[in-house]
Amino acid sequence: MFGFLENLEPLNQGFWYIALGASLIFLIQTILTFIGSDHTGAIHTDFSGDSSHGDSPFQLFSFRNLVNFLLGFGWGGVAFYDSIGSKVLLFFVAILIGTGFLFLFFILILQILKLTEDNTFKLENLIGKTGEVYLTIPAKMSGMGKILISVNGTNHELQAMTEAEESIPSSHSVRVIYIYDKILVVSKV
Repeated sequence: MFGFLENLEPLNQGFWYIALGASLIFLIQTILTFIGSDHTGAIHTDFSGDSSHGDSPFQLFSFRNLVNFLLGFGWGGVAFYDSIGSKVLLFFVAILIGTGFLFLFFILILQILKLTEDNTFKLENLIGKTGEVYLTIPAKMSGMGKILISVNGTNHELQAMTEAEESIPSSHSVRVIYIYDKILVVSKV
């Protein structure tokens, strides 16, 4: 199957072996990514020396980035082997192409991260929002009722209290003023 590699010069053989090996590993990583498999297993291959950026979307020294670099390096060397006469220049061009693959991967990751949205439900985000009373809210913080409030297209039934002199009956609109001990404090709208 790989008989054509036997008649090539050693440097060209090296580029082909690197390109084919990196392509195989890249293909396996891609398939495992799309099927949702945890292909890292027990081996943690990200060995970044700087631990202050733990939430960084891109780590320079990772197995995936090594594969991306070798993919560009190997195929760049194969593609330009006959075009570039100087082996030193060819090696340098292959390194540049491998680095270009890393840069391209970094740009793609940044673009994908722009698509993410934080839909985490946080009570603090409800201040100023309006909702509807579901269960009557007793007056003067003397007890709790419930309100229905919509956040990010999802309805939530939450406990609420009011500082008003009179209770707020069901079906009235209320606005969240502040949060007291994880309970919404509301006023009539």
